[in-house]
Amino acid sequence: MRKPWVVGVLLAGMFLGGCGDPASAPEEPAPAAPRASATTHQRVPAAPGPAPERAPTVLYLGDSLAMEAQKVLGEELRRDLKAKYTGAPYSGTTLCDYLEGTADRSLVPAADKAAALVRRLRPDVVVLQFWGNAWGYTPCMDGITYGKSPDRYFTRYEADARRLTEQIAAAGGDGRPRIVWVSQGPDPITPERVRRVNALYEKRAAVSGGLVSDAGKAVSPATDRYAWTQYLPCTPDERARPGLCTQPGRDRTALHRDDDYLHFCLAPTTSRPRPCPVRSPGILRIAREITKTVRQAAR
Repeated sequence: MRKPWVVGVLLAGMFLGGCGDPASAPEEPAPAAPRASATTHQRVPAAPGPAPERAPTVLYLGDSLAMEAQKVLGEELRRDLKAKYTGAPYSGTTLCDYLEGTADRSLVPAADKAAALVRRLRPDVVVLQFWGNAWGYTPCMDGITYGKSPDRYFTRYEADARRLTEQIAAAGGDGRPRIVWVSQGPDPITPERVRRVNALYEKRAAVSGGLVSDAGKAVSPATDRYAWTQYLPCTPDERARPGLCTQPGRDRTALHRDDDYLHFCLAPTTSRPRPCPVRSPGILRIAREITKTVRQAAR
């Protein structure tokens, strides 16, 4: 059993170039200007709890996990909350890429920095979804990686989270947006790293008046929040909708492809970053959890 797993991880590393925290840059960058995501045809019950008094304006920033999920999340937010939604993710990025003052060594252009978008769009809620870029892919991390120096990595990551929070708040002025940090699912290679990244998000939300959406729990086994798995039991909603329970005979659905342990899109990864073009249960589970938290943040 070990050999297929090793081969799968190696293949995943090859395919991360376009959509994750890879060792080489994508052949083409994400679109420079954020665009509202197109509506998909997936139907999911509305998130529980009372609706906000008015439709919120939501800005979604992040890395390849946000890139692949942006259309589905936009559809969920618009249907359940009537939200005005803009997704502006860039694959391969981390927190420092969205900081103003890093344009010359960042994968995000100046016009799409978090603070610039907040000033332009005046969102009520800013959703931040970042895996953590532990491989030093983006230049603004200055070569600091989890593998070489975990302590330096977390010190820098925490400092960037604080700066990003401050820049978003300052850009919002009297209309300061609520920040929703999205917790990450299990990392099969360095599971403790994701645990600490999620703890950092919890801490940052607590001191800055934000919220954490535990979307990572929705793609984790019920018995172990930080145990990676390729499959989970189908939910009742997935069983009721053709294609969402990918292995109905075994009552389980796929979260990841065989050749990609990180992403949740069940279509092959491409060198050009893109929203996921196929129904993918992991993405839908994550989007539904984020929508629930945005509903709470917008009240």
